[in-house]
Amino acid sequence: MITHLTGKLIDKKPPVLTIDVNGIGYEVHAPMSTFYQLPDIDNTITLLTHFVVREDAHLLFGFSQEQERKLFRALIKVNGVGPKLALTILSGMETDQFVQCIQAQNANSLTNIPGIGKKTAERLMIEMRDALSNWEMNINPESALQTDLLNPNQVMYDAISALTALGYKPQEAKNAISKVHQPNHSNEQLIRLALQQMVRKS
Repeated sequence: MITHLTGKLIDKKPPVLTIDVNGIGYEVHAPMSTFYQLPDIDNTITLLTHFVVREDAHLLFGFSQEQERKLFRALIKVNGVGPKLALTILSGMETDQFVQCIQAQNANSLTNIPGIGKKTAERLMIEMRDALSNWEMNINPESALQTDLLNPNQVMYDAISALTALGYKPQEAKNAISKVHQPNHSNEQLIRLALQQMVRKS
């Protein structure tokens, strides 16, 4: 069981990042909430991990906080919710925001996340209500985000690609990024703003 990784961040293209640990490169799938906390390339990072073994692949998922991993593990226990959808949920909402939706039985906010229809939202609210009843809210100051020194067009392209990988339709992702784009935004900032906008819409 791999519980955490500490190594040099050598690549980050949401939702996948690569960590070099003593000469071995680990491909790690992570939610956008973790990407928002990442330093620049070539810096050392530590991520909490969850290892998934499937017949066709061995997948490693990484998280910057224990609350993220805890919620991820709770989500994949729900019938019909796999690791990919769990990552999409964590990318579309902060952990506490998701817990509040479950506790308040707010299906409308959940169905704004790609991959979650009415039936899945209802299943989440039923199956996770008791599991999250004693959830401790994790209040942290919002960390500053680094601005990528990249071509603005490349930043937009990377942000659109990340949203598409999370399950959004290409045109929907392009429209959302275009609405929030500013010349000085990094791709992580664009993704965050676009996700906030799409999740909040009715």
